[in-house]
Amino acid sequence: MLTDLTPQPPDKILQLMQIFRDDPRTDKIDLGVGVYKNAEGVTPVMRAVKAAERRLVETQETKTYTNLRGDPAYCSAMRELLLKDSAGDGRVAVAAAPGGTGAIRQGLELMRYADRATTVWMSSPTWPNHLTIASYLGVPMREYRYFDAATRDVDFDGMIEDLEDAKNGDLVLLHGCCHNPTGANLAAEQWETLADLLARRGAIPFIDIAYQGFGDGLDEDAFGTRLLASRMPEMLIAASCSKNFGLYRERTGVLVAIAPDAGSRPLVQDTLAYLNRQNFSFPPDHGARVVQMILDTPDLRSDWQAELEDVRNGMLGLRERLASELRMRSNSERFDFITRHRGMFSRIGATPEQVLDLRERHGIYMVGDSRINVAGLNSDTVPVLAQAIIDVGI
Repeated sequence: MLTDLTPQPPDKILQLMQIFRDDPRTDKIDLGVGVYKNAEGVTPVMRAVKAAERRLVETQETKTYTNLRGDPAYCSAMRELLLKDSAGDGRVAVAAAPGGTGAIRQGLELMRYADRATTVWMSSPTWPNHLTIASYLGVPMREYRYFDAATRDVDFDGMIEDLEDAKNGDLVLLHGCCHNPTGANLAAEQWETLADLLARRGAIPFIDIAYQGFGDGLDEDAFGTRLLASRMPEMLIAASCSKNFGLYRERTGVLVAIAPDAGSRPLVQDTLAYLNRQNFSFPPDHGARVVQMILDTPDLRSDWQAELEDVRNGMLGLRERLASELRMRSNSERFDFITRHRGMFSRIGATPEQVLDLRERHGIYMVGDSRINVAGLNSDTVPVLAQAIIDVGI
């Protein structure tokens, strides 16, 4: 059996990380890996996380199992963070998952378990794991246009035209905020138009919200998610705590399913627990317990939100400085889209040859599609990147 396994293609981002590590240059810049870094190049443990962990160590008396759907207090706290009162508690089923990736997997498992001839629609481009998970599960996929390579903004007309072909019961996978890999977000009025289309077509939105608080603020970043939750009869949401709580290695996430009515919610909740049992049994608890303590403890929540705002504003500041440097060096405004993008990422529009040129000549590493992680910059490297972009002719 084991000798008959099929080799899988290497992960391009992990490959890039290894090439970066092997590069002996001391002035190299890593803009490839999708992890938040501060100005010193460190992914810090947030203050509120450290404080919550200390309290947890002092008060926790057992490591026994919690619940197949995860700790109820954590599920409740995450439901409030994501939805507030947009859907009403009576329709909302929640289950913890191993990170946002695990939540995506469970959402697609739920779709497959429903035994419907359902297609999942994904933005072009999207996070590569969306495609690989769906492909592995054998879920039918279609793409909808999302990013205009010329303007570096959302191709909303193309998106709406493509989604007119979505059928009743199809899943439409949407990035709740801070689109990965492009950084281009839907405006409020575009979310409104999209909600009308989905309702008319009978398609079910599946929101992946991995960066709440990294874009325009905690509530602002949840606008589209809450709007759809208030209007749609059914909906799925996969949320990650990796970025906004800095809990990458703790694998802390949640899958939310909004049922058509309160009467159908218990069956949905039981099914989420059943799917957890089949895939990993009880979900990880440490990160979930830390998140729950932060969200439910006023002093911890206040400090967490303050630090998250510092992170968000820091990335916005880097975007403004990079756009300013590029404006000065190019004597044009063609890079101003960087200030309109949100979150960690922007796709800057370089060709694969220019991406390679940036790496080989300037020691600047980015993903092959020219996605840069803005959080990988600091005040010293912003002008270096800007000049390199001009030098390679982007």
